[in-house]
Amino acid sequence: MGGFFEQAFVYLVAAVVSVPIAKRIGLGSVLGYLIAGVVIGPFVLGLVGEEGQDVLHFAEFGVVMMLFLIGLELRPKVLWRMRGPILGMGGMQVLVSAVLISGIGLAFGLAWQIALAIGLTLALSSTAIVLQTLQEKNLMRTDGGQGSFSVLLFQDIAVIPFLALFPLLATLPKPMDDDHHGSGHDTLVAHLPPWAETLAVLAAVAVIVVGGKFLVRPVLRFIARSRLQEIFTAAALLLVIGIAMLMEQVGLSPALGTFLAGVVLADSEYRHELESDVEPFKGLLLGLFFIAVGASIDFALIGSQPGTIAGLVMVLMAVKFAVLFVLGRVFEMGLDQNLFFAFALAQGGEFAFVLFSFAVQNGVIPNETAALLIVVVAVTMALTPLFLVLFERVIAPRVGTRTEEARRSDVVEEVNPVIIAGFGDFGNVVGRLLRANRVGTTVFEYDSDRVEVLRKLGLHVFYGDASRVDLLEKAGAEHAQILVVALDDPDKVIEIVHSAKKHFPHLRILARAHGRLQAYDLIEAGVDQVYRETLDTSLQLGVDALRVLGMRGHQAHRAAQTFRKHDEAYLRELVTMRHDQPAYLSRAREMIAEIERVLDDNTHEEELVQMDASWDLAAQRSAQKDATGDTKETTS
Repeated sequence: MGGFFEQAFVYLVAAVVSVPIAKRIGLGSVLGYLIAGVVIGPFVLGLVGEEGQDVLHFAEFGVVMMLFLIGLELRPKVLWRMRGPILGMGGMQVLVSAVLISGIGLAFGLAWQIALAIGLTLALSSTAIVLQTLQEKNLMRTDGGQGSFSVLLFQDIAVIPFLALFPLLATLPKPMDDDHHGSGHDTLVAHLPPWAETLAVLAAVAVIVVGGKFLVRPVLRFIARSRLQEIFTAAALLLVIGIAMLMEQVGLSPALGTFLAGVVLADSEYRHELESDVEPFKGLLLGLFFIAVGASIDFALIGSQPGTIAGLVMVLMAVKFAVLFVLGRVFEMGLDQNLFFAFALAQGGEFAFVLFSFAVQNGVIPNETAALLIVVVAVTMALTPLFLVLFERVIAPRVGTRTEEARRSDVVEEVNPVIIAGFGDFGNVVGRLLRANRVGTTVFEYDSDRVEVLRKLGLHVFYGDASRVDLLEKAGAEHAQILVVALDDPDKVIEIVHSAKKHFPHLRILARAHGRLQAYDLIEAGVDQVYRETLDTSLQLGVDALRVLGMRGHQAHRAAQTFRKHDEAYLRELVTMRHDQPAYLSRAREMIAEIERVLDDNTHEEELVQMDASWDLAAQRSAQKDATGDTKETTS
């Protein structure tokens, strides 16, 4: 055990020292982890070596947990809505890249089975590095970020048929030595014929889908009734580890199994709880994975074949960059987003380690070839953060709409009473209403393509991330009165609110919320006024429904206003007990009954008023009739 703890200590010290330094000088956390791995690896300080494999195995669970969390975010309905970019953009990238790389392999005299396996494997990119970078730089909502996510998602799903296909490509005898390939020969399917291995892979996928849908949710429901947070956390980890073990037993990638489980559980009522429980472990283990990648770069092999490895690295990244760039043009990305998309995905991926090892175990690729290509993939992964820094600092300011960032000095001269963060469908309406009423606004939008379109429409919009304090200062936040936060991303909204409350406490913050849960978060963060984007529309629909059913228009509007007034008041009361579920549910039931009682009393009162009015009208008509009769009698 001492060896394991010593290795874990070295990994953690490397992370704690290197990552803050890398972040401070603008290199990003991923590059910090990779550099730390190289430094502590066997070819620099030699603090970790073969005896650190236990830590590496734990670190690989970072990728497993990341794929599980990605799956939890992708409800089947969301996947269906994204089928166009996933199948179109992702499918084209994998197909074209695999064909070109396989063609290069054939040109160098490889057998078509080996060339195809290499082409399919190298067509994949690094989900871990790219998604970490996108989240860190807040680029997930951009066109380049969405395109990258779609391609990565297709690639992650494509690993399943790749694993099923590889045994059918075997032309070499399976290696007898198991020293370098873990427990591959200890799996349940190790001695099955290729067709049976393929069936086992498909059966394992079916077990995850059916079990996740009909077994896991009732079990989680039972555990949740204990109301012990630590037991639910243990259950979440048990679920991830159990699926990973199952996948290993049938020779599948654990990460792909947990991804499928996440998708199956994405519609579960326990999705958010699972996310919050797994997220801390994922962050730490993913960092250790990046360190392990840096430490695993075989500099001895690079030193023995520098020209070959350098050439393969350049060819691989050049081919993938070209395919991605053309693909971005086909899908009409802006130039800067297209270049970012191509730079971000031009590397090999972590699944190459799994696929190459699997291919060697099944006699598809020679061990020497796989070892060489694993080094190539590791080098491309290590180079990716450097290329993204190069893109961000050198290329991005000179292409596309990001050239407008040089005009940020214009913002300094503007001191407007309102700053708007986010100018999509929601913020756009707010901004145009204020502008139509001669209210000056300073608008920030992080999607560069949207900035370009809005400027063509004559709207004065600046490219930028409103969570940056220096940007808010240049926008005149010290003299502004209102900050409107209208972004789509709930996490980014909270980040902007916290930053503004800390550095510009005088600002009155008006923030958009998708629904009640996000409204609770914003109220707790100190937002002055929260606007649930679906509230007004749903109330208007209710008013129209009441009118169709025969209620008078003014009565329906009055009912909606009464409902809104009480619901807003209850919202701020419920937020104080949202983490005490029994108390929350009890009070929520009381409030629902109170609103119904108030509306029922108002309706009854309205009916009495209408009855009194009808009686008054009848009395007036009777009096008029009597007066007319008296007049006629007098005339007579």
